[in-house]
Amino acid sequence: EPGNSDPTYLTHAARAALREKFLHADIAMTGVNFAVASSGAFVVCTNEGNADMGTSFPKVHIAIMGLEKVVPDYDALALYVRLLARSATGQPSTTYTSHYKKPVEGQEMHIVIVDNGRSDILACTEHVNMLKCIRCGSCINTCPVYRRTGGYSYSYFIPGPVGINLGMLKSPEKYSGNVSACSLCYSCSNVCPVKIDLAEQIYKWRQNLAPLHLADPSKKLMVKGMKFIMNHPGLFYNAIAAGRVAERMPRFVLYNSLDAWGVGRELPEFAKETFNEMWKKGLKAD
Repeated sequence: EPGNSDPTYLTHAARAALREKFLHADIAMTGVNFAVASSGAFVVCTNEGNADMGTSFPKVHIAIMGLEKVVPDYDALALYVRLLARSATGQPSTTYTSHYKKPVEGQEMHIVIVDNGRSDILACTEHVNMLKCIRCGSCINTCPVYRRTGGYSYSYFIPGPVGINLGMLKSPEKYSGNVSACSLCYSCSNVCPVKIDLAEQIYKWRQNLAPLHLADPSKKLMVKGMKFIMNHPGLFYNAIAAGRVAERMPRFVLYNSLDAWGVGRELPEFAKETFNEMWKKGLKAD
């Protein structure tokens, strides 16, 4: 029904359309959250139960896992399963933590171990920590840039701090624009449950943009201009005053082909008082 966004209605509609496909599928395909080296089992964590239902009926189960998903034993698994849920949604554990070790009699199970550049990351001392990621999303939850802009602001299919680093490891030429989507607040490094130095790695990528010939010339020019202005307080406060005047200019002056920021955005309003003015007033009052 067009325009109906009621969650209950949409759930029933999805169930009616998809349940028969689940029941009669020939092949089930899942990912792998963790693989246990000591037993050969692997674990799939979900909150919806789709993996359980999806793997119960088909005769063939294909599980696809990155080579970094291996943990040594069940003691390690117990720790990681709790760590994943608590860091992602605050749950004690995911609703469904399904263990697979061998196929049901008469059925097949295939495990596809994917490298896809992971061996190269393993050999890269500056960025090898990215292979520790358990995909909990805590860095995305805390990131002020992601919270304001959303996932579609990033060109790589994984957004946020983890996506910035993984995108650069995949192709710096293609995904270098994402490096700018970071305030270097270091919140992501602070909350990461497996202690990945996410912000530190993003900073390293920024330092390497010029040697890789990926630094945007216009941004380099803007940074030089900002550095010059901020090193001269008189110019800085005059620039703020000029900004307040600019707010009263006609739109065609502010929003034109020279203003890339203004494409799809409104310029922010200047505060009535600068922090410096408020500070001086406070000193006089004391």
